Amino acid sequence: MSTAAQRQRAALAQAVAELSARLGRAAPSAGPGQLAQLIGAARAARLTVAEPVLALAVRAVVGQLAHRQPGRSVELRVPPWAAVQLGTGGQGPGAGPTHHRGTPPTVVETDPETLLDLAAGRQSWAEAKAQGRLNASGAHADLSDLFPLSD
Repeated sequence: MSTAAQRQRAALAQAVAELSARLGRAAPSAGPGQLAQLIGAARAARLTVAEPVLALAVRAVVGQLAHRQPGRSVELRVPPWAAVQLGTGGQGPGAGPTHHRGTPPTVVETDPETLLDLAAGRQSWAEAKAQGRLNASGAHADLSDLFPLSD
């Protein structure tokens, strides 16, 4: 495991432990999905979640999605903290059209809170889309099968 990956893992573990303590819960495993669930619970309890923790969670979630769905046919944007290119699934990792330059033909954009709600299973893809919480354009813009994120 690289030094950067070790630092991210340690930061995730620390964020999970701190949020768990604030919520009065035992700390679960320190994965992106668990952190997303804790952030949702903290928001529901009207606890403030520090911006660096939100940024860490967003980056961890998109990193996990990129690891599980490698490719370059869909760009997932979560301003201001992350953008990643994903494969479309189907016939294996990276299946579907390949994007090389400029804006990909398929773009999904959402805010950090919506991404974390999707990752935690607090909201479905269809609900988020119907509420206008995400913008998905292009032939392969349905990423619903990637959520919720399990660690």
